[in-house]
Amino acid sequence: MTTTFPAPSRFLFALFFSFACTFGYSQNTSNHGNKFEQLGHRLPTPNSYRNSDGSPGPEYWQQRADYKIKCSLNTKEQRLDGEETITYHNLSPNTLRYLWLQLDENQHAVDADNQFFNPSSIQNNMSEQALRRLEPWRELDKFGCKIEKVSNAHGQDMNYTINKTMMRINLESPLAPGEKVTFHVKWHYYLIDRMNSVSWGRGGFEYFPEDGNYLYTITQWFPRLCVYNDVEGWQNNQFTGRGEFALEFGDYDVSITVPQDHLVGATGVCSNYEEVLSPTQLQRWQQAQNAKEPLKIVTLEEAKQLEKTPHSSNTKTWHFNAKSVRDFAWTASRKFIWDAMPHITEEGKKVMCMSYYAKEAYPIYERYSTKAVAHTLNIYSQYSIPYPYPTAISVEAANGMEYPMICFNPGRAEKDG
Repeated sequence: MTTTFPAPSRFLFALFFSFACTFGYSQNTSNHGNKFEQLGHRLPTPNSYRNSDGSPGPEYWQQRADYKIKCSLNTKEQRLDGEETITYHNLSPNTLRYLWLQLDENQHAVDADNQFFNPSSIQNNMSEQALRRLEPWRELDKFGCKIEKVSNAHGQDMNYTINKTMMRINLESPLAPGEKVTFHVKWHYYLIDRMNSVSWGRGGFEYFPEDGNYLYTITQWFPRLCVYNDVEGWQNNQFTGRGEFALEFGDYDVSITVPQDHLVGATGVCSNYEEVLSPTQLQRWQQAQNAKEPLKIVTLEEAKQLEKTPHSSNTKTWHFNAKSVRDFAWTASRKFIWDAMPHITEEGKKVMCMSYYAKEAYPIYERYSTKAVAHTLNIYSQYSIPYPYPTAISVEAANGMEYPMICFNPGRAEKDG
């Protein structure tokens, strides 16, 4: 049973600290009104959970959510169907009677809060696209996450309420400290054209009219647990498209079904390359494990040839696993060139550095991308912490956003190369 009702919108902002920011602050000569102002929510009052400097205290706790997801991409209808089994671990000292989940894709729904405010002003002269941006809801009638079913571990319906980009699930019995609950969610949504200035988003598709192909970046795509902590309780602010995300860590087991001619890259490690790659591609992947330079698993000429072939009506399923990550994103396309090389950490661990890019980005990405990934891991590991994950992926996707083990970057070449 579901109920839908409006709610006021609030922004969720992430606060970033870096050496550069610290230096910038030290040079700030502005006259602050109250030099003894309390830091409030930025550094909450010290207790047994957190120290005065913001570091974890002796009784610090953090919730956990594990996901097993199956999804399929329909490239004819530009639709994504998914179902997930979530196991939520209550590691807090509190008893919980309901859970909050994020439905980020609902930022594109007709009734989303961000459809009714716009920081732009009305100018004397405005382009058609600028005018359309003033009332984007007029063009978004079919978008947003459609929840088909929420059920418990036994398949019985659970009571839930959708509040725009948030969904509250009422638990059948209180979840005591140290206990866990497993439930199932089934959903679908239509992908947006993320290059369209009206429906702009971090995930969706980009269409290439020159060759009739698509490049998909699938992000914020599944119902996922909100953070629950000792300071704010549930972080269930509405998502309006510009904020960042606080999410619980967990393990992911994700199966992605796409057309047979599509290449997939994702958070985590693919466990069935022998099923989804051709014998030649599999051999190249194995050779890349010890390569000194980026080795192409799919070449430029192979990608160009595939672009010209009829679209496949058959499908294949890629299987990925990721341990202790806070999110999961993936990409797919018939256009991809794919190269890889290893980076060996100071601890002797192998990290596979990879890049996925279309021919439009080849002059830049073929030369720099994967090497830049390996170089970044090397330098940042020296000055922060050792890179903890088994893969690091760069995807050329016209604009940028980052997720565990995979980042989407701009950098497409000009038409003349």
